[in-house]
Amino acid sequence: MTADWPAIGDGELAWLREHHAALDGDCRLLWHSPRPFSAAALVDCGGRRCFVKRHAVQVRPARVLEEEHRFMAHLAGAGLPVVQVLPARSGTTALEHDGWTYEVHAEGAGEDLYRNYPSWTPLAHAAQAHTAGAMLARLHRAAADYHAPQRGTHLLVARDDLIRAADPVAALRQQLAERPGLAAYLSRQPWEQDLQRAVLPWQRALAGRLQAEPVLWGHNDWHASNLLWSGHGPDASIATIFDFGLASPASALFDLATAIERNAIAWLADDADGPVAHPDIALALLAGYRQERPLSAAQVHLLADLLPVVHLDFALSEVEYFQGVTGSSANADVAYHTFLLGHADWFAGPRGRALLGGLHAAA
Repeated sequence: MTADWPAIGDGELAWLREHHAALDGDCRLLWHSPRPFSAAALVDCGGRRCFVKRHAVQVRPARVLEEEHRFMAHLAGAGLPVVQVLPARSGTTALEHDGWTYEVHAEGAGEDLYRNYPSWTPLAHAAQAHTAGAMLARLHRAAADYHAPQRGTHLLVARDDLIRAADPVAALRQQLAERPGLAAYLSRQPWEQDLQRAVLPWQRALAGRLQAEPVLWGHNDWHASNLLWSGHGPDASIATIFDFGLASPASALFDLATAIERNAIAWLADDADGPVAHPDIALALLAGYRQERPLSAAQVHLLADLLPVVHLDFALSEVEYFQGVTGSSANADVAYHTFLLGHADWFAGPRGRALLGGLHAAA
């Protein structure tokens, strides 16, 4: 996966050192993250390691980045092992400079077992999936008394606005005036017909049931690569939770469905018949979750019905990002055709139907 942004350099560290006490000392860049949507690096400053992350300001201005930080602080206060965001000398946790927004985190405890794997690689062990499901349930319990408005952006945020909408096409059409990058891309696509064919039959099958689910802030990108682990193999436990970039107020079932989509389907390593599902991982995530936070049979059925469309808002945000921010129509095409439409179509095939059937049977 090719990064969209240049790597963090020594000049930027020199500027950050003026503003962050955590970066005092002789700083050395140890490692650059390969993830595409932002630039990040592990830095050693006088023996103390920190994680520096840089965003394009049009993607994450400081006020929007701080929305994530406030949620993280709430979870940490409730005892969740969330990575610590280190404030600048001014007290703020996000700094804008020269077209960029910066944040600095403490190095998280534990080991990144999935560092060398592509994003959305399925979990290697059902036991790890059970552990991850249980931790996600703990996060939702901690988030139950957190109340904040919707995120201040659509860009690279996993919202559920369109999934909850009575008429998603009308709702999206109304948004386009404020989302010029997305509007420009969709103007070249028969998007209303595409959604009517591939997405809306699944969304209509929710039959308004999602509206009964309480709005809840969630991580919304619950994948093994956003967790640091203590130990290896089936006995590994979760030591640190990080990367809340997609967090938003949606619902617990939305977050859990996203976790299943991210961890139980090998989207990027398909065979001749398409992406391969891992039902054991999906069911272990669900079982771990229910161990900590019970779900009714009706909620499990709703979870399964939600899964084929859980990516809707985020896929469109990727289209908007690639078309409107990085200017890559080719990547926007992948986000639209392969992600938005392709994922929904996959669930209509035999492997997708089998995975959904297994979840329904677990109710």
